[in-house]
Parts: sequence; C-alpha cells; structure tokens
Amino acid sequence: MKQLTALIAVAFALAIPLGGCNTFRGAGQDIQKGGEKVEDAAKKRQ
Repeated sequence: MKQLTALIAVAFALAIPLGGCNTFRGAGQDIQKGGEKVEDAAKKRQ
C-alpha cells in the first residue's frame, strides 16, 4: 500500500510541471499572435 501511495505521489509530482509546459507554450503562442497583430497594424499605418 505504501508503494502505491508513493507511486501516485510521484506521478502527480511529474504531471504538474509537464502540464505547466503546455500552459507556457500556449501563452507564448498567444503573445506571438498579439505581436503579429500589432506589427500588421503598424505596417498599415506607414
């Protein structure tokens, strides 16, 4: 029983940072798209 509990704890400990990677990647993509829109707007003003 202790081994199962330890295995579950390790699985959760590894899952949290891996989930965070997807969150940061998604945020980076959103920021990139926002930057592209700003760039496009600046080109239209020229």
